[in-house]
Amino acid sequence: MNYTKLFNQVKSRFIGKFAAQTLLFIITLLFTIVLLNHSTTGVNVAPQALRPDIKVRNIINTLSVSPSVRIVKDPRNNTLYYLKRNGEIYRVNLGSSTSTLVYNSSNHNLAETQGMAIGPNGTIYLVGNANLVNEQTKAIIVKGVINSGTGQRIWSILAKSANYPKSKTAYDHRFNGVVVSLDGNFIYVNSGSRTDHGEVQSVDGLYPNTREVGLTACILRLPSNGNNLFLANNRATLKTSGYIFAEGTRNTFDMAFAPNGDLFGTENGPDRDMSEELNWLRLGGNYGFPWRIGGTDNPQQFPNYNPANDRLLDPRFNAIQKGYYRNDPTFPIRPAGNLIEPIPNLGPDADSYRDPLDGKVKDASVLGQSFSTFTTHRSPLGLVFDTQGVMSPEFKRDGFMLSWTVGDPTGETVPGPFKDPSQDLLHLKLIKVGNTNYKLNATRLVRGFSNPIDAEIIGYKIYVLEYGGNQGIWEVSIPTK
Repeated sequence: MNYTKLFNQVKSRFIGKFAAQTLLFIITLLFTIVLLNHSTTGVNVAPQALRPDIKVRNIINTLSVSPSVRIVKDPRNNTLYYLKRNGEIYRVNLGSSTSTLVYNSSNHNLAETQGMAIGPNGTIYLVGNANLVNEQTKAIIVKGVINSGTGQRIWSILAKSANYPKSKTAYDHRFNGVVVSLDGNFIYVNSGSRTDHGEVQSVDGLYPNTREVGLTACILRLPSNGNNLFLANNRATLKTSGYIFAEGTRNTFDMAFAPNGDLFGTENGPDRDMSEELNWLRLGGNYGFPWRIGGTDNPQQFPNYNPANDRLLDPRFNAIQKGYYRNDPTFPIRPAGNLIEPIPNLGPDADSYRDPLDGKVKDASVLGQSFSTFTTHRSPLGLVFDTQGVMSPEFKRDGFMLSWTVGDPTGETVPGPFKDPSQDLLHLKLIKVGNTNYKLNATRLVRGFSNPIDAEIIGYKIYVLEYGGNQGIWEVSIPTK
């Protein structure tokens, strides 16, 4: 059996894996069993550095009943923690390569979690989602504040959203990524889309003509000292409350601050062969979804769209199989004003694309082109920066990023990145272009991770957490001279 193909079919574009958690865990175990059974045949399941001055070693494997989803550090002492989907939080001892369960749902009352961050004062922020009746959900954001007297954490609700409709598809991204501002005064929380590309998802008529709603496809900024804040399912109300930081984002699963204080976010694209994005996130910005995706127009907004002539529709993907790409006369009108474009990638890596005119897969940098930003279906995440400036001049103060999805390094035989192996660690050399945007060069440094889902950085060492295989934590040492 082709387990890679099976895994990709079930996950159906990254966050869809969360919609089928139990089945995916079984498949993860199948992966592990198969790899163990074939360990004597020369199969190398460890990631490999692509240059000799980068070292990779396994710290610990975290495989358990619940998948690992986040890895973060306490900025006060550089202690690493990782988060399980069921709300368990483990502290990592790097010296002994062990971990200890320190909190679970009985402490913070979240049974399903997708986001975790730790502020400069040691406060832990968790982002969770609840499943409700009538295919509805709501977000719950909690914080664990350290009691100065006892040293124990006091958990409380920072914010809770109104109930809002899911789509009952693989595109229910919900609330996930969270990052704390550098001064600790705010948290930035991603709320992903409920659609693939802005199509109607009525849940079999339960929510007629419903596309995105007030709480979806946006990034919120909330005061870290908030207590029981209410997030209405109304975009105007959220803006009036000062909670909307940016909109037009499909699913910014991970965000990070660069050394200069600019905030960046990785963006997971749709089932159509449109490139994935890296965005410079700014207050009040609209990043285009669902009208602009990956630096190009979503054709479904145009009255003459005929999916039969669309060369970017791969029938192996769920949205194409379900007929979600269609002639759509009621597609919402594009908003007035400028939509912010993704950061262009000048290569040499992660820059393959399918030409919409002839349907052929091409390499943008080989052709002297830039495009925005990464090869389609990579599912970029795990964004970190050398904020301390301790790495060698080649990497100093630069960014690094993971990609989750299995790709094909030479062709397009898998439903994922084409002519691009993905599942790697990229070096991002970002250059600011005036005050309008950035451009970047992307270079692969480490290959062969098993669905890497998150990263953290301590000095010159990057810690990569895997979702697949044994859910390993890998230490990648970057040169300092």
